[in-house]
Order: sequence, then C-alpha cells, then structure tokens
Amino acid sequence: MGTKVIKFMDTSFRDGFQSVFGARVFTKDFLPALEASVEAGLTHFEAGGGARFQSLFFYCGESAFDMMDSFREIAGPDANLQTLARGINVVALSQQPRDIIDLHAKMFKKHGMTTIRNFDALNDTRNLEYSGERIAHHGLHHQIVVTVMDLPPGCEGSHTKEFYLDRLKAILDSDIPYHSICFKDATGTANPKKIYETFKGARKMVSEDTVLWFHTHDTAGIGISQNLAAIEGGADGIDLAKSPVSGGTCQPDILSMMHVLKGTDFTLDLDYEKVLTAEEAFEEAMSDYFFPPEAKMVSPTITLSPMPGGALTANTMMMRDTGTLQYYPAVIKEMAEVVRLGGFGSSVTPVSQFYFQQAYLNVTQGKWKVINPSYGNMVLGYFGRTPAPPDPEIVKLASEQLGKPVFTDDPLDILEPGIPKATKILEENNLEASDENIFIVASCEQKGLDYLLGNAKTNIRKKTDVEAAPAKPAAAAKPAAAAPTGPRSYSITVNNRIYDVTVAEGGAAVQAVPAAAPAPAAEAPVTGGTEIEAPTPGNVVKIMVKVGDSVTKDQPLLVLEAMKMESEVKSPIDGKILAVNVSAGDTVQASDALFTLG
Repeated sequence: MGTKVIKFMDTSFRDGFQSVFGARVFTKDFLPALEASVEAGLTHFEAGGGARFQSLFFYCGESAFDMMDSFREIAGPDANLQTLARGINVVALSQQPRDIIDLHAKMFKKHGMTTIRNFDALNDTRNLEYSGERIAHHGLHHQIVVTVMDLPPGCEGSHTKEFYLDRLKAILDSDIPYHSICFKDATGTANPKKIYETFKGARKMVSEDTVLWFHTHDTAGIGISQNLAAIEGGADGIDLAKSPVSGGTCQPDILSMMHVLKGTDFTLDLDYEKVLTAEEAFEEAMSDYFFPPEAKMVSPTITLSPMPGGALTANTMMMRDTGTLQYYPAVIKEMAEVVRLGGFGSSVTPVSQFYFQQAYLNVTQGKWKVINPSYGNMVLGYFGRTPAPPDPEIVKLASEQLGKPVFTDDPLDILEPGIPKATKILEENNLEASDENIFIVASCEQKGLDYLLGNAKTNIRKKTDVEAAPAKPAAAAKPAAAAPTGPRSYSITVNNRIYDVTVAEGGAAVQAVPAAAPAPAAEAPVTGGTEIEAPTPGNVVKIMVKVGDSVTKDQPLLVLEAMKMESEVKSPIDGKILAVNVSAGDTVQASDALFTLG
C-alpha cells in the first residue's frame, strides 16, 4: 500500500472566526487572505453557516449571503465551499419548520455553497431526515454527522464506540440521502483510542468508496492526537486551520499536521512554502482583531466539563459584555453535573448553550433552583430524544417550572410554517418578500429585521478601535454591547449640580457635560405585583409589550440574547403589565426585574 493522501478542509474562515472572535469578522478584512490561500493551492474551505451566518447580521452589519457570494468569487468555480447546519435548526438557534429548512438549502446553493455538514446535537436521526433530504434535493453534497465527545468522569450510558456505531447504523438503515459521513467532536475531548476504534468500526460498516471525515478542536490540547487516531483508523479527511486562529479553541494547524504525518503512510500533499505564505497573509489580515486570551489557551479542564471551542469564546465575550466573567471557572466546573443529569446530548450548539446557561443558573441562583427554559425543554423531549434518559428529578422540576409535559413525538410536527409568518413581517415593514429576506427574518428574527431596516449595529472588537475610542458624553446613544475596554462614564455632583463624566482609557481627554434633566415621573412607583426576572444575564433585544397591556400565561414578553442564543421571556401568569423596567439594548443580570405584573 502506498502513501494515502488525506483530504482536509481549511476551517480558518468559519470555525476559526467563530472559535476565536465569536464569529465577528468583516468580509473585506479576510478576502485578501482567502486569495492567498487559493494561490497556495487550497481548494476546500469552510465558508459559512453555523454562527457565521447570524453573526454577520447581528454584529457585522453585513449580509451573510453577500459574504458567501464574495467567497465564491475569490475561491473560483471549482472550490469546494462548505457550510455547517444544525439539523432542524439549520443556521438558526431555534428549531425551524419544514418550509424554512427547505429554503435554507435552496438559498445556500444559490449563493455558491457546495457542501453542507449537517448534525444534530442529540444524535436523534429524526432531526436529520428532512434537512438531509432537502440538502440533497437542491444539489448540494450532504455530509451527515455523528456528534461525539467524552463524558465527564463518573458518567456512563452513551458516548462510547458502541454508541457511535449504533448511531451510524441508524443512519445507514434510514432513507436519508448522504454523500459522506463526519464524526464531529466540537469539544475536542473524545480520547484518541475511542476515536481510532470508532473509525475502525465505521470503516467496516460502509462501502470502500464512502468518505469518512473527522472534526475536532484543540481546546484540550489533544486535537492532533485525535486527528492521527482518526486517520490511522480509516478517516479520509480532517479539518485544519491556519495561524493565528489554529490551536486552542479552533482546529489544529495545517503546518503542524503536515509535520506529524512525516514518516507515516499518510500525507496532506501540500507545499510547506506555499502554506506558510498563506498563513502569513492570514496573520496580516487578522492583525488588528482582539484575541481573547482564552481562545489561544489549552484548557485541560475542558476534558472534565466539555465546552465546545466554537462556543467558549462566544460565552466569555458575552460574559465580558455583561460584567460576569468572574463566574466562568465555576460555571465550567458546574457543567459536569448539568451534562450528567441532562441525558448526554453532545456539547455542541445549541445543546452546549443549554448546558452553559443551566450551569450559570446553578452557580448564581443555587443548584437547580431555576431551570433554564431551553435546558428544560431538552430534558422534556421538545428537541428530540436525548442519548440517555435524563434524571427523573430534573425532568420533574422542568415539567413543574415550565408547566409542560414530557414530549415524545417529532419536534417538526409542532412547528408552524415559517414563510407566511416571515412574509407578513416583511410586508408590515415595507420590505421586499424575497427568498433571502424571508430566510433572514425567519432565522435571525428581530436582529434580521433590524438589519433589513438599516438599524443594525456593529460590534467588532479591534485593537485600533479600543486605542482610538473617543470620549463620549454619557447622554450619547448607548451601544448595543460594551467592549471589553474603552470609555467609562460616571455621574458626579459639583456645587449641587450633576455632571456626566466620560473617561477614555490610554490618557485620552476627559469630557464633562451637565447631565440632562431627569424626566418627570409620570406615576408613583409601582408597588405590589409579580416581578418577572431575567433568567440569565444578557442583552435585551426586543420588548414585545407595554405598560397597561393585558397578557396571558406563556405569552412572550421580551427577547433576551444570552450566551450566543436568543430566547423569549414569557409571562408566568395571566395579568396586566404594571411596569416595564428595561429598554431594548439594555444589559441585564440574572434575577434583574424585567417587568412588574399585576
């Protein structure tokens, strides 16, 4: 047997951006680096999907469809451009109905994509059936996924070699059309021996020409060992990235993997000099971006509490925004119990966020005092079947707090069509009901609408933005989210007069202006009533009610962006809105009073 050429995908421009920068990168900044990568002979790129779809609308003020068009133009007609989809969530953070799942595949094909990697965090094959069918129907390469990780110490019941091969058998026995198979470890925690044995077993189960792929992150420092185990077990392809977004929370580096394969029966068949040139161009393109230190670190404790590389920095950046980063070590530690009792869904979006949010509540509110609605819905079955039964006591708590029974049917069957709903929103706002606009509103909700209305705000962390941040009066419009460094505002009293003072870091000027006169109080403070509290820290995206409105139990009152996800805060009872205590754009902490209900 001769040397086997291992296929690989360059993830720098999607997973690299997500894992290091929370997916917040302007298109114009990376296109020169993409051009250099093409000139280096790279032909397979991760070009979008996952958090890189929503983040362009949320934080970059750009259209993800325009980005994909530009990517295809630079990469050329023959490049394999791949995106990431989350089963029935596709590129949204909530489940999408059948018509939007179909529109997802149609739009990504239209805008130049070649391959869609399609996964379900629960490994529930039902959640891959319709999405996979539509991906194949629209002429895209469907790479179907088994999601993997290692369980925290002391846990057993799934995530073994036997479990993964059973999930593979379920895929092979189904009618889902697919073109290749990927085993995806978003956490970088699956031990190499298990990876090797899984691929050895999978290789025997599929035809010789079936392409098997492996994806991991280097968060725990074992990414290259995992890749090598997968290759020796029979993998045909792996994911790699370029410096400066390689390693740590992202994929192992291309040059490092080339080095490890020296003297083996495997090669990436690349030119070192050309790859090095491409890496240098990429480093130059990213040189002005703020690198969170945790994104480049190896974190051995991740093996004890699996947190995906692609979610880790999104969470820490959100915690920076909300002033809660001090809780991060305790939350990661608490995740072990949350995973153990939650049914062992793979720690990958969106389930990783359910774990993180529940762990946060356990740390800040007391263990299991408050069930996060998304975590609760997962253990109750509303996202599909978990790999193992969740803890009965947690299921009982979730049912009581959410006021919902256990659900065992297909999640798709309870979702209303999305195209009519999105079309109505567009028409009400005098916007064109194009396929692209419909999908943007359906998948990005209020922030997608804000983008289409020209109201999107950018929130990209660059070094020069911090250094050159001008001092602003405190009365200026509040930014969507605070940067980790920059101006600080205070109110002081001099000779009985209040002044708003803004101090910019780095020795910049100090501005002091008379504070605006307070608005006269319209009414006496509200007393009594039921306070509705924020379930997690986050940013208020949209308020859906006003003072005086009558509301019913479970009516959505507010949309909160928390830890990479948007979720609705619903009324716990029937009543009347006595007070609205927050505004759109506010940052809130867990347990802050959002509304008073009478």
